[in-house]
Amino acid sequence: MAKLFLTSAFFSAFIIFNTLHHTANSQSFIGINYGQVADNLPPPSATVKLLQSTSIGKVRLYGADPAIIKALANTGIGIAIGTSNGDLPALANDPNYAKQWINSNVLPFYPASNIILINAGNEIMTSGDQGLISQLVPAMTNLQNAINSVSLGGKVKISTVHSMAVLKQSDPPSTGSFDPAFGDTMKSLLGFLEGTGAPFTINPYPFFAYRSDPRPETLAFCLFQPNAGRVDSGSKIKYMNMFDAQVDAVRSALNAMGHKGVEIVVAETGWPYKGDSNEVGTSVENAKAYNGNLIAHLRSMVGTPLMPGKSIDTYLFALYDEDLKPGPGSERAFGLYKPDLTMTYDVSLSKSSQKLVQ
Repeated sequence: MAKLFLTSAFFSAFIIFNTLHHTANSQSFIGINYGQVADNLPPPSATVKLLQSTSIGKVRLYGADPAIIKALANTGIGIAIGTSNGDLPALANDPNYAKQWINSNVLPFYPASNIILINAGNEIMTSGDQGLISQLVPAMTNLQNAINSVSLGGKVKISTVHSMAVLKQSDPPSTGSFDPAFGDTMKSLLGFLEGTGAPFTINPYPFFAYRSDPRPETLAFCLFQPNAGRVDSGSKIKYMNMFDAQVDAVRSALNAMGHKGVEIVVAETGWPYKGDSNEVGTSVENAKAYNGNLIAHLRSMVGTPLMPGKSIDTYLFALYDEDLKPGPGSERAFGLYKPDLTMTYDVSLSKSSQKLVQ
């Protein structure tokens, strides 16, 4: 009996250990954006120590800062890097430039630095620059060929980031469709992603949806708080939060184009904790509710109605405030952490506090 008790106790301890280990290390779906439009950020080495104290599993850079990429070496943290929008013409027109870009920004660091994704530009499709739009897929193709030439095809994916404005229709989610104005470029882009197994990366911001419809019931819907829900008249699915509705609208658009196999990655989403006097909804309370409840939603693994049972890789915006960004005050108030490495507010990202935020 004593032996049985010891065995049972050992087994229980083993289960508890594995559960805790799983909790601490299975958050690869939680990422964060590491922007640098600021003059007061801590050094990369300090930032990496901060990241290692959290359950954040991925970091997205807007460029390919070698100091940051190098600092992330041997941490296991996944790194998404990006080319500048201005690099696209050269990448599209000169395969050797694409090879040089990979030789400079990937090869010196990989595999110690876990580079997993390269985004060719940021929100190009909705930039209004027809020249850049036409060069997007050729640039991605040359980057893919360059990655293939150094035997990293499939290990480092090539994509590009989109704003929600690529959708012509998003409400209700079942009617989600891409703007036909993007026509052949979108078809080529989706074909490229399907063929290479790369994700469609999108920036859904319930904050902006609330800003255009600032009713209390909309705020609750956007913040994952108790609300009556919204029934999709097409699918009859009741949506309980705006994040799921926006992501499923993208899923519907991809499905409508015949690309059910293309995965979605949320490249940016967040909520500002302060803003100008004329900006609605900008408060610490709302920012904590959105980000905290989003993290709890992702950890629940419930998924979205159209993609149940798994969590979409989601990069929170943002790691720090960027005090040099132009625009309204809210643009400079998305940071989850301050330059002194303390939390702006607690959303249970620390490994020492894995509680769910209500």
